[in-house]
Amino acid sequence: MKPTDLRGILQYIPRFREKTFVISVDGGVVTNENFANILLDVAVLRSLNIRVVLVHGAAAQIASLAKEKKIAASDIEGTGVTDDATLKLALTAANRLTHEILEGLSANDLRAACTNGIIAHPMGILGGVDHLFTGKVERVDIELLQTLLSQAIVPVVPPLGFDGDGKTYRVNSDGVATALADALKAVKLIFITTHDGLVAQGQLIRQMLVADLEKKLAENKGLFANGMLSKAQHAIAACKAGVQRVHIINGCEDEGLLAEVFSNEGIGTLIYANEYQAVRRALKKDVRHILQLIKGSVESEELVKRTHASVEKQLGDYYIFEIDKNPVACIALHLYPEAKKGELACLYVKASHENQGIGRKLIQFVENKARELNLAELLTLSTQAFTYFQSKGGFIEGTSDDLPPARREKYDASGRHSKVLVKKLAKPV
Repeated sequence: MKPTDLRGILQYIPRFREKTFVISVDGGVVTNENFANILLDVAVLRSLNIRVVLVHGAAAQIASLAKEKKIAASDIEGTGVTDDATLKLALTAANRLTHEILEGLSANDLRAACTNGIIAHPMGILGGVDHLFTGKVERVDIELLQTLLSQAIVPVVPPLGFDGDGKTYRVNSDGVATALADALKAVKLIFITTHDGLVAQGQLIRQMLVADLEKKLAENKGLFANGMLSKAQHAIAACKAGVQRVHIINGCEDEGLLAEVFSNEGIGTLIYANEYQAVRRALKKDVRHILQLIKGSVESEELVKRTHASVEKQLGDYYIFEIDKNPVACIALHLYPEAKKGELACLYVKASHENQGIGRKLIQFVENKARELNLAELLTLSTQAFTYFQSKGGFIEGTSDDLPPARREKYDASGRHSKVLVKKLAKPV
């Protein structure tokens, strides 16, 4: 099923509706023939009530202008020294690109506005070198941007910052995008580049936990080439600031933005934050807590009955969700490695903590665990909560034939006639 298929998109709408995406587009992408399709994809996001902020770079255009005017630009990326001549090139390039983007958004019936919402100050003297007109983000005018977003207006933010005296500074667009994602509490930061994503030693990184990426960079600063080090560093900064997902994709690929956002597979690199600090593996002392938690659901026949001995025997499969060190939810992942399948089981959230997204977090936690173990499919059986797994977890109804042989025998013997639900696994969304 194509990612642009409405049925494929619908499952994500509740998760993203009224949430903010910050999309940062490199200058080289804006002039690519596929950029019109990216703006069309932005129109799709807006139609789904997803708030979008567009940031753009201008490095490619500054380099082109410098060559055209035979000027030796002092800095292209917005991280080195920006002299007066280079600042003028940056202003010209940024203004042209902003205008092109506004034209493209208008062509898709989207209201948009260029903003001066980035307050910057000089980067100053580093290592004895005055960086002149290179700036760094001091703060974001959140009120201005939220006002525009609340009116369904797409803010378009150039790689420029302004100080209290009205002076303009050249600011790295990756830094601008990261600051915006942090300030606006965006759920996604998407870097659209002319590269397929983060490539390490010739291999495209499909997905990686932010802590693992940080460790890799600490071990090897030269891991990423072609200017992608900045993307990696800002992905780490964004995740640490609370952004759940950072995507790095190739903007020259048709339908790439929608494929990345609305499919499990995606097309580029996903860096994701560890949102599951409250989830831990169950200990022997937790067996009693698990049995207490699920008691009511067992009595209502929603969950299958478990004994102290059976839980203890498979204790390594169970996980606890804690708040203030108090168990409020549980889940299990039973493995069938020979079939490359896992079973999500024993999901229960205490009544006092329902409707807080804990169940969905536990499902996502188990999905990520299953992916780490290279499982191809996740199963779950349910007699009463199957609609929850379908609407919130993205499962589809299967049959008992989808069960591994050992699990099929238990299923037939139980007589519960549970619905079998299936989800193919790829990368986290």
